[in-house]
Amino acid sequence: MSQPGVQGSTNPAQKTNPLFSFEGRPSLRQVAPLGLQHLVAAIVGIVTPAMIIAAQCDFSPHDTTRLIQISLVVSALGTLLQVFPIFRVGSRLPVVMGVSFAYLPTMQAIASDWITANPDQPAAAISVILGAQIFGGAAAFFVGLFIKQVRRFFPPIVTGTVIFTIGLSLYPTAVRYMAGGGNADTNPLFGSWQNWLIAAVTLLIVIFFNYFTQGFAKLASILIGMIGGYILALIFTVTGLAPLVTFENVSSATWFEFVPPMHFGLKFVPSAIISMVIMYVVNAVQAIGDYSSTTLGGMDRNPTDKELSGGIMANGLVAVVGAMFGGLPSATYSQNVGIVTLTRVINRLVFAFTAIVMLAAGFVPKFSAILTTIPQCVIGGATLSVFASITMTGVRMIASANMTQRNLGVVGISVSLGVGVTSVAGALGGFPGWVSSVFGSSSVVIATLAAIVLNLALPNTPVDPDKPVETLEEELERTKKEKEAAKKD
Repeated sequence: MSQPGVQGSTNPAQKTNPLFSFEGRPSLRQVAPLGLQHLVAAIVGIVTPAMIIAAQCDFSPHDTTRLIQISLVVSALGTLLQVFPIFRVGSRLPVVMGVSFAYLPTMQAIASDWITANPDQPAAAISVILGAQIFGGAAAFFVGLFIKQVRRFFPPIVTGTVIFTIGLSLYPTAVRYMAGGGNADTNPLFGSWQNWLIAAVTLLIVIFFNYFTQGFAKLASILIGMIGGYILALIFTVTGLAPLVTFENVSSATWFEFVPPMHFGLKFVPSAIISMVIMYVVNAVQAIGDYSSTTLGGMDRNPTDKELSGGIMANGLVAVVGAMFGGLPSATYSQNVGIVTLTRVINRLVFAFTAIVMLAAGFVPKFSAILTTIPQCVIGGATLSVFASITMTGVRMIASANMTQRNLGVVGISVSLGVGVTSVAGALGGFPGWVSSVFGSSSVVIATLAAIVLNLALPNTPVDPDKPVETLEEELERTKKEKEAAKKD
């Protein structure tokens, strides 16, 4: 696929080509391939969280299909609202919205708490997630209104710590799926060589296309990896090595279906609401990075306060409305921001095309049912690289701050508390139940609160701009010399 925007922003061709203008009017022939490119980059991220949550909640095949449908519809509507704002709601920037992996650890923790307390009603866990999402979306909308005042509590050292913890908390999910999903009691093939071979092949394909190719192949590396893993799983099924793929649900799925509002219901659990509100506030501030990357990479400028405020409010509104239909939490997609930066194509019709295709797919259960046939080992192999990317995004944000002793303490103590407390079963068993539900099930919640408090409480030693920042080796050498000098004195 051609990459017309790779040419520099000063190229005269960009001034006349409507693709490089937000309100230009390019032809469908120009729009379609670029819109499909954004769709390919986003599709896996949109449907995979829904499949993971559906499996955890022990959904029926029909409800799993419906959750995928709604994920596509909500992502499409969110993208359209960003590109075509309503009043102040919407960024009016070339971004793609989709169901976000960043919320996955919190959703899994909420579902786990509910299922533990109500083992006979696992499917009802989704209603608890959606009920909490309404309050989270309202919190994000509020943050959008007062973004100037709120963002000072979330400098890169705090936001980076949170994103880093999110990535760490997702690794067990990827490994469990690579092993086959579920556990040894519920899945007789859990941990089998078949699952691990398919997962490894999927991961290797993703790595190859991500690091050894360019253009469309690189952008679609995860999709290509899943297709490769899926083909191998089909071969295993046909040859009798492992029954990993079945099409029964596809044949019974209809061609068109509208999922009615409140199909999954809503339940309001205080501990779940607190966790989700914290996540929405953090991700609202983190979205500033995506908006800034979009405008800097595609428009050679910083985003305006109006664009930031409108974009975050749109995310909050989509969360509230989406929860009524069963749509999971969404966010701006960094991979699509990368496409904008690469191609510099910012025309809103390109993103409208992407959204319309997603919307149409969301009303076709046959399409969603086909996606449910993807074996969990394939999903695990493909998403491991996604989770690694989330982790390293956090590392990159942390590294953008000066690595002073204070900042090292903010990161180290926050991550230690978050991962440590949630890794020890019953660590908060002596506290009231709501304390354990809020702080004992999600490492992200503890790490977020700890990072905010430590960043506010620890003294901030001014950094001399003329003094070069020491590397770790230089700091250790200086400390060693200081100790030797002290002994001589």
